[in-house]
Amino acid sequence: MTSHQNGTISSEVSDFLLNCFVRSHTWQLWLSLPLSLLLFLAMVANSVLLITIWVEASLHEPMYYLLSILSLLDIILSLTVIPKVLAIIWFDLKSISFYACFLQMFIMNGFFALASCTFIVMAHDRYVAICHPLRYPSIITDQFVVKAAVFILARSSIVTMPIPILSSRLHYCGRKVIENCICTNMSVSRLSCDDVTINRLYQFAISWTVLGSDLILIFLSYTLILRAVLRLKAEGAVAKALSTCGSHFILILFFSTILLVFVLTLVVKKKVSPDVPILLNILHHVIFSALNPIVYGVRTQEIKQGIQRLLKKGC
Repeated sequence: MTSHQNGTISSEVSDFLLNCFVRSHTWQLWLSLPLSLLLFLAMVANSVLLITIWVEASLHEPMYYLLSILSLLDIILSLTVIPKVLAIIWFDLKSISFYACFLQMFIMNGFFALASCTFIVMAHDRYVAICHPLRYPSIITDQFVVKAAVFILARSSIVTMPIPILSSRLHYCGRKVIENCICTNMSVSRLSCDDVTINRLYQFAISWTVLGSDLILIFLSYTLILRAVLRLKAEGAVAKALSTCGSHFILILFFSTILLVFVLTLVVKKKVSPDVPILLNILHHVIFSALNPIVYGVRTQEIKQGIQRLLKKGC
């Protein structure tokens, strides 16, 4: 990939080869069917959600703006990962350019940081709405959403940018076959002849300090919300509050659970097929994107009504 000459970095190979599901070649075509359906569902559902929030004036509120950010992230992530996997399965297009590989790596790592940070802001939004309803209009404003979006983007870019940069600066000795369907940090850096200790340590630090601390803050916020909800005495207030937060919590739980399953498969990788972590990684990038708008559309009455009005206008 790169070679060191007189203190500079020059190109050595122009592309990588993604070699995935080598031990499970017979069911690759069968896998492509649910993957393509999930990709289609993610694109359509998130697009409908974005259009609904954009068109419906009643949804022009901070909570739905935050949801729009999450849907936009889902679309970008799905288009970054799944089309390339399908191209490998259907047309054996295993080659991926040097720059495309590290761009994909940056987007994938950035997505987790972006989604995690977005969930924190959404949890804060629900906390203020339920625990301090009278102060909500003055705290959660359009300016708050803009500042939150800038913070989410800046923070996620800063913490994830070093990952592809560190990997791209390694010396690869001409090795170019990645044993994966996507350009993950460890799959690519494993090809290097250099010491990758820094890469591994940084990846570990980001995974457990950033994402780990985010999940702790998120669950702490919802614990405070639950405690406040249980103190509500107004008739139907508890059910309404739990319904409002339920869709958030379902997605966060799924987001954290599938990450935990993926980590566990890596820990016991000697006891499972090497294709299992790869499959889980791919599914995590598309299932979450497909579930997000569906869960919100089903569980949020305002969005459901907005989609119904949008469909009636279209007819």
